[in-house]
Amino acid sequence: MMSVIPLSLYIHMPWCVQKCPYCDFNSHNIKQTPPYEAYIEHLLADLRHDLPLSLGRAIHSIFIGGGTPSLFSSELIAHLLTTIRSYIDFEDNAEITLEANPNSADASYFVGYLDAGINRISIGVQSFQADKLVQLGRVHNPNDAIKAAQLAQSLPLRSFNLDLMHGLPTQSLADALSDLSQAVALSPPHLSWYQLTIEPNTLFGSKPPKLPDEDALWDIYQQGHQLLTTNGYEQYETSAYAKAGFQCQHNLNYWRFGDYLGIGCGAHGKLTQPDGRIMRTIKTRHPKGYMTGRYLEKSYIVPQDELPFEFFMNQFRLFEAAPKARFEQRTQLPIQTVERPIEQAIQKGYITEDNHYWYLTPHGKLFLNSLLELFL
Repeated sequence: MMSVIPLSLYIHMPWCVQKCPYCDFNSHNIKQTPPYEAYIEHLLADLRHDLPLSLGRAIHSIFIGGGTPSLFSSELIAHLLTTIRSYIDFEDNAEITLEANPNSADASYFVGYLDAGINRISIGVQSFQADKLVQLGRVHNPNDAIKAAQLAQSLPLRSFNLDLMHGLPTQSLADALSDLSQAVALSPPHLSWYQLTIEPNTLFGSKPPKLPDEDALWDIYQQGHQLLTTNGYEQYETSAYAKAGFQCQHNLNYWRFGDYLGIGCGAHGKLTQPDGRIMRTIKTRHPKGYMTGRYLEKSYIVPQDELPFEFFMNQFRLFEAAPKARFEQRTQLPIQTVERPIEQAIQKGYITEDNHYWYLTPHGKLFLNSLLELFL
């Protein structure tokens, strides 16, 4: 069983030059030069502690996220990846992604990251309009974003992604479509395009900006989706579009309920045990605590009665057919466990099925939360 469940690795870099007002990720403003070198050594020690959980599997994909991973030099990233390779095998052609800001300092590192072993870069553009970038607290300008994308395009990377947001304060339909048109003109193999949401414990959460209303958001989504599909991008996940063959393999493994190690501040892991039980791990959130060597904050076994919801919460983010055999393999539960909610989902028009697959319908895509509630 274990040999057929892919194993990914998530690595969290916790620092940012400036905390964005919408961001609820585990990121910390730089007040003085962070201990970058020491943090890399702690990441490696954290991984050594978790290696028994890999059960001899090779790494399918790596995602270095944050925070702002591109604050770390290419030399440190090279040291990190080289040492990880000495601990654990990588699958042939493993996807290795690093998130980067598009300002000139970060973009200047791209060639070094390629040499270090990074083969996919995800660039946090968010918008190509100067006023929107100021509202979002971003530290780059539109020209930085364009130059970073052009540089990524010129390098022999496996792929690169542009992150864009819509539903921004004061954003019109024309604004949103202009952002998408500029992104398409840069021809990224992958686009993450998602709606700004107001989260608790953020600056926007305490002082919410005025956002477009529901009708405006629907128009933005419909016309933006049409623009992307017309230009050869397929929506394969709730907030992700890709040209054929360029889906993010790391995220696909998440949504297909694969396994992943998580190292670094606040990182989460999901590991299937030899007896079929699923363990989740959560690492110490704050850098000060993490760098005392107390890496693991919490681990627990997911109760069996929660596994159907967890599986479908992930699987139905994808717009691909969901193999019934995958449910049994990755939850170790018989298909009969979900007969009743599946029957209800079919009756409500959320999904269809055949002997081997479940298929999310257009109606199911629109009412995904209602579909998932059937599995609670």
